[in-house]
Amino acid sequence: MPKCRSLNFFIVDDDGSVIRTMTALLKKAGHKVAICRNGKTALKEIIKARPDFISIAIMMPGMDGLELIKKLRAVKALDKTKIIILSGKAYEFDRKRSMEFGADAFITKPLNPDIFLDHINRICEDKVDVSFFGVRGTLPVPGKDAIKYGGNTSCVAMEFPKGQFFIFDAGSGIKKLSDKLLAQNRRRIDAHIFISHPHWDHINALPFFIPLYVQGNKFTFYGSSHGNLSTRELISAQMDGVYFPITIHEFASHVEFNDIKEETFKVDGITIDTMMLSHPGYCLGFRVHYKERIICYITDNELFPKDNENFEPGYVKKLLKFIHGADMLITDCTYADGEYAARIGWGHSPVSAVVDLANRAKAKNLYMFHHDPNQTDRDIDAKFKTARNLLKKKKSKTRVFAPAEGTMVKV
Repeated sequence: MPKCRSLNFFIVDDDGSVIRTMTALLKKAGHKVAICRNGKTALKEIIKARPDFISIAIMMPGMDGLELIKKLRAVKALDKTKIIILSGKAYEFDRKRSMEFGADAFITKPLNPDIFLDHINRICEDKVDVSFFGVRGTLPVPGKDAIKYGGNTSCVAMEFPKGQFFIFDAGSGIKKLSDKLLAQNRRRIDAHIFISHPHWDHINALPFFIPLYVQGNKFTFYGSSHGNLSTRELISAQMDGVYFPITIHEFASHVEFNDIKEETFKVDGITIDTMMLSHPGYCLGFRVHYKERIICYITDNELFPKDNENFEPGYVKKLLKFIHGADMLITDCTYADGEYAARIGWGHSPVSAVVDLANRAKAKNLYMFHHDPNQTDRDIDAKFKTARNLLKKKKSKTRVFAPAEGTMVKV
């Protein structure tokens, strides 16, 4: 575990085999380990030892794991101590209760060393993993001209230290995410899927997201209604048996749908703001707050020139405030400047307007996204070079990136 310094661990478990496996694992990684087999006895010993990490089993004699967490979280001296629940019970109720009581992670037995160490690393780093599974717009682009950046359409995933899992849009990139999740053999997936708007390149690969068909998984959708059509109806319509042979009734996972507008709400303790964007129909941008960090997902969005009749200074001012100071600004950068003149009013932005927006908003990092399907890897390289030169001319502190499909960024 190279990302973690040497730590003091306290294991509370009455299972001798688990204790032996964890102790060997942690000591090999350079950590110190203390052990207690009884919850009631452990409470006093932990308060005295003040460890960095505590691993607690739920089912124990004397005092169960949930009661122990509750008592530990009431001790001010242990505010910074991290708690991992290692449970023989995989019920959602136990996971939720553990997190509500103050656990930092919930892992089910039998102990998987890789998963256990990964959770420790995540908690130590306290970073959000932002992964790009599709960076194109409008239409998937296979072939030799899309090798560097990939050809899949919009899909970005965010995974948080405590395991919260967010997915933004379900373009063809969500199939790659599906493949990754299946390869990981996750025992249970609980994710939140945010749909910016129901244009094809943001929803049409959802039927190929295999975890939706797996019993025991849970997915909660968030999207804007369009007129009298709810988010559920919009997603269901493309799987009505005419356009796709399998309907949403075949989803074996637990699925919930939520209609959202411009608002602020919390998901698993994480605050999310939404804003209506400059794009045909009801398209939402998202601002995700994690501790002192801000990640903005702004696609699709058109920044009209000031001399255009559709330019609205009030909208630009509102957008600047919405993305101000973002640690990560993922935004529509569909066109090169020379392409945009013939496409004004199509709902997407040219590179110079996007750079100006990011600079004025004092965004720390700009991520170019939603590339036109006609653009080759070389064309995207050229857009990136233009953006970098424009920021340099402005003496901007904003850094620019053109993430490829498969890129993962820690924020």
